[in-house]
Amino acid sequence: MIRLTYISTARRGIEPAEIEAILAASRRNNRRDGITGMLLFDGLRFLQALEGPPGAVVEAYARIRADARHRACVQLHSDTIASRAFGAWDMAWQAIGSVIPREQLAEQVDAMVAAVEDKTVRALFTSFARVERAA
Repeated sequence: MIRLTYISTARRGIEPAEIEAILAASRRNNRRDGITGMLLFDGLRFLQALEGPPGAVVEAYARIRADARHRACVQLHSDTIASRAFGAWDMAWQAIGSVIPREQLAEQVDAMVAAVEDKTVRALFTSFARVERAA
């Protein structure tokens, strides 16, 4: 298995309904393809980790990069993994400032990634939450 983490920028004017559509499609496709992961969205940027069979993760990332709803997709980290960190989630999801109040974000994200053994991936998510919290 592999885990791939990327960041991208949402195109201007993306609507909440479009975010919900992305999430619904991600969960459906991930369930079908044996992919688990986590997605954070701060109103401007997406940070996502995908984990599962190498071919399925690479194909999912190719679909994501081709999606016109965002741009500037940059792979931050990829590694072979022995076990899943997000195994219980087709796609764990947090929209910063909507579901989680901004002042509670860092603590919530810390709890969500506490079981992630990969220090780099854990740091990517906790740093993302803290930068947004300070903004």
